[in-house]
Amino acid sequence: MKTLYAFLCLVFFSMTGFSQVAKTGAQTPDPNQKLLVLETSCGECNYDLDGSGCDVAVKYDGKAYFVDGVGIYEYGHPHAKGGFCVAIRKAEVQGKLENGRFKVTYFKLLPPDDKTKLTN
Repeated sequence: MKTLYAFLCLVFFSMTGFSQVAKTGAQTPDPNQKLLVLETSCGECNYDLDGSGCDVAVKYDGKAYFVDGVGIYEYGHPHAKGGFCVAIRKAEVQGKLENGRFKVTYFKLLPPDDKTKLTN
């Protein structure tokens, strides 16, 4: 029985990191604002942005920008399988560029697919 309980907990917690909306932004997209599907990953690890740690970034119009409004640990450990530091994923995003950073009001990480780029 303990094994079954442990297995169910493992399955439940492993699935919670996919297709989640960021806790710090709006829970639903604004219907009056354009919904973008952008590449997202760790800015320092995968987009060669200068920084002192691991931070979420998106590629917008072919250029990478750090994201304000989403924490890198909101979707699990960034170095785990499919994490921001080891994979380039897609996300539904609303926001705008401001002072060289992408300020998000809505951010939903999409589940990995066959086109997910693993960087490590």
